[in-house]
Amino acid sequence: MSRNFELMQQLEIVSSSSGRSIFEPDMSELDAIGVAIGTNRWAGDEASSIVQRILLPRKQDAPRMVVFAGVNHGDGCTAICASVAETLADSGCGQVCIVEANFRTPALSRRLGIANHNGLAEAIVREGPIRSFAKPTGTDGLWCISCGGNAMNWPNLLNSERLKPRLDELRKEFSFVIFDSPPLSRSADAVAIGQLADGVVMILEAASTRRESAQMATAALRSAKVPILGAVLNKRTFPIPERIYRRL
Repeated sequence: MSRNFELMQQLEIVSSSSGRSIFEPDMSELDAIGVAIGTNRWAGDEASSIVQRILLPRKQDAPRMVVFAGVNHGDGCTAICASVAETLADSGCGQVCIVEANFRTPALSRRLGIANHNGLAEAIVREGPIRSFAKPTGTDGLWCISCGGNAMNWPNLLNSERLKPRLDELRKEFSFVIFDSPPLSRSADAVAIGQLADGVVMILEAASTRRESAQMATAALRSAKVPILGAVLNKRTFPIPERIYRRL
């Protein structure tokens, strides 16, 4: 189990001993696996656990188009999303496309070292095959569609009638599609994309995400009938030495 974050199949929100309403799991009731994005030596194996648990389970209706969305800004969504996409591509289970759907505060293309032009914004308003808007990332089998240079018009882009057919093209062109979306507490963008995808993975920050914010985000997704595939509790720490964690 990782010291930094866990994938939770159910959500358990309790109050902290200090009286602040924060998101903390009851470990006795959670089926959890860990991922430590902040530490490279942990990231590979543990991101693989997320991939195996959510994206590659042995069932026909396993999700292929998934939205990752933090509850708040700074929850680590982009880093987690990128690590999972890279691990999925390395699994050899098909071509993967990671889409920068955060028009407000884009960070994915910079993290992957690709130019942010001719991306999702242009794909929605222009003609051409969807793959022509995808750029190689340097990881075999992994492509990225950045948010694009025309993202200033983002409120209209996500409400465009062309969004759904473009996502349908992505499904046909790639084996898996991963979206890095803006925080659930700041906009309804993740909900809008989640309605066209197979579900959402929520990102929460231990000892930071407020219970009320997590509850509102969960309610918004459920009200829109968007499946919640899991929740990642990021930056969780444990009072156990690292050498012991290596044996778990």
